This record gives sequence, C-alpha cells and structure tokens, in this order.
Amino acid sequence: MTSKIRRLTLLLALLFLSLAAFFLRRAEEKQTQLPVATGTDARAVHTDADVLPEIEQQVSDAERVLSKMSMDEKIGQLFMIRPDQLKLSLTPLQMHSDEKGVKKVDDDMKETLAAYPAGGFIIFSKNISSGDQLKKLNSALGDASPYATLIAVDEEGGAVTRVATAPGINVPYVTTMREIGGTKDPEKARAAGETIGGYLADYGFNMDFAPDADVDSNPANPVIGNRSFGKDPKLVAEMDAAFLDGLHANGVYGVIKHYPGHGDTKSDTHYGTVKVSKTWEKMEELELIPFLENLDKTDAVMVAHITLTKSEDGLPASISPDAIEHHLRELYGYDGVVVTDAMMMEAIRKHYGSGEAAVMAIEAGADIVLMPYDYVEAFEAVRTAVEKGRISEERLDASVLRILRLKYGR
Repeated sequence: MTSKIRRLTLLLALLFLSLAAFFLRRAEEKQTQLPVATGTDARAVHTDADVLPEIEQQVSDAERVLSKMSMDEKIGQLFMIRPDQLKLSLTPLQMHSDEKGVKKVDDDMKETLAAYPAGGFIIFSKNISSGDQLKKLNSALGDASPYATLIAVDEEGGAVTRVATAPGINVPYVTTMREIGGTKDPEKARAAGETIGGYLADYGFNMDFAPDADVDSNPANPVIGNRSFGKDPKLVAEMDAAFLDGLHANGVYGVIKHYPGHGDTKSDTHYGTVKVSKTWEKMEELELIPFLENLDKTDAVMVAHITLTKSEDGLPASISPDAIEHHLRELYGYDGVVVTDAMMMEAIRKHYGSGEAAVMAIEAGADIVLMPYDYVEAFEAVRTAVEKGRISEERLDASVLRILRLKYGR
C-alpha cells in the first residue's frame, strides 16, 4: 500500500469516527432517560436511534445506558423490591406484612433509593387506597430513578389480583384461569390479558407477573389450582401465549411462572421447602411444556423455589445453577430475563440469609432478585461479592444488559 493510500484510509477512518461521535452526542443531548416500552408491542421501543444513521445504531440504547452506570447502579438493576423496603424505619417483618403499606414516596425513601438504587418495584394491595393515589405512587417511583423502572404487580385474574380488589379501584373483574381454560378458546385468554393489561397500563404498571404457566396436574396442590389454565400442558401453553398477546397489546410485559413447574406439588413454598422427585426428562413431558413453548414470546421467566431432588445440585430452582444456567439457558436456549420468585418466602428464608440467597441466585443465572427479606443486606452482599470477585463484572454486566434490553429495546 502506498503512503498516499494509507493517508486516505486514515482520513476516512477518522471521518467515520467523528460522525459516530457526533450522532452519539446528539442523541445523548436529546434524551437522557429513555422510556420504558409502550404501545402495541411491549418489546418495541422507539427512540432517537430510529432516525440516526446506521453507524450510530451499532451501539444499542441498552449498551449506551449500561456504559454510564456506576457499580451500585448496576447492582440495583438486579433487584425488584416493595416500595415499603425503601422505608428503613420499618423492620423487614413490617415491610413484608399485609398491613399499613407505603402509599407515597417521601424524602427518606428517595434517600434510601439514592444509596441503594433498585431497578424495579412490586406493588401490593396494601400500597393502594385509590386510583389517583396509585397513579401518583407509580409515577413517583419511576421518577425517583434516572433510569427506566419496572413497575410490576401480581395480577393474574381470579383470586390473585392486587389491583382489581384494592380500595378505590373500579375495573372489570377477570375470572379464574381455570374457568377460562375450560372454554378451550384462546381468544378468551387473550381478552383476559387485554383487559388486565389495559387497566394496569392506565395505572402506570409496565409488568405483570402473569400468566401462570403451571399445569394443574395435582388435585392436592395448595397453591396453584384454579390459577392454572388446566391439566393439558398444550392447552396451557396456547392459553399462555394468548394471554401474553393481550398484555402486549397494552404495552405491558408478561412473565410466565413458576418455572420449572409448580403444578404437581403438595405443599407451598411460601411456608417451607417443597420437593419434587421427578427427573428433568419427566418434567419435559408435562410441566415444562408451557414454558418451553413460550420462551420466544414471554418477556421474562419467573423461577420457583421448588427443589428438584434429582437435579445435579439439589438446590431450590431459584438458586440452582442446574435449573437456570444449565437447563433454562444452555439446554433450552433462553437468553431473556430471569426473575426469582419472592425471596422472602420461607422456602428460602428458613435456610439462607438475604445476602447469601441473593448472591446464590445471581451465581445460578438469575437476573432479578425479587423481594429479598432484607433488601439492604442483599444489596451489600452482592456488592461485596462483586468487589471480591465471587461475581465477576462480566457476569454482572450480562444480567444488567438483559434487563436494560427489556426496558430500552435492543
């Protein structure tokens, strides 16, 4: 190559980099906080990048946000907590009780969030006194963070509803999934998802921990029952897909639960250890079917605390590398967001501290730790694990990027 050609090549390269830097600066000046997805597709986010040249789009919105985050901000993305957990004058027991919920964001809570940033919040009926109050609470929780925030709720229909049954709320009642599944009409499930997604969006939610993908295969099950669409795993899978479509029509993310399947159990992980003696191969013949058939449609997967006694590590699925990293990610090919079931449940709390449980969940492949019993303890334990190398920065960034891709689009 002649010196003249080399100089020309260098000039072209510098011009390319200058253009890229210019458009990046322009996008950042116009948009410091990107919106959570809204619209007809919960996974479609439209930002300035849509009109920028192709060279700018090589850096995704999620990657740009990640590059600006401090270590604590990254760690905070891994947690979804009750708003009550920002009120450090309360004990953990008070935070998780069904009484006297936090209904507005005060200065003390903002200070806690600044010290221990959280990527998302889950709302319960105790946090609701009226429709206007709920909208203000959800808006304030979102505004308190410089980054897009997940505002979630358990709103399945039937008995598991936090919003529809709360004081001052007037929305259409959605019946049990068992009744809907009994019609064998996916359109009924889609309509249920659309109804729920519609009023959740109106009140400022962007994530619903629904639909339930468990198969109702054990009549003695104390926790699933009519929350499931039925006993036929193929029907459950079809109904789940339709329900997700209904949520997505209103810009609300859906989360299938409780992987790898809580339907064939005789006890409840809210109150203690629940063991399942089936092999993974047996689970794939029934319980896992609705999950595996909807991995490309769901926005996240919630992992249960059930213990598969024949798994390689014998741990509750929510903290099991075999259940999450090996099976869900490697064998089943899922690279989306994984969220644990509530970590204050007795199946975890009786055996693990809040900090150790949070670290183990992330080590196992989970991205979001839901409701640790003691949030500050869990946050500080994850920070220490990163500082000491137990959790690598690469592993931390991998989870944060998955979460940001959900919030900001790819």
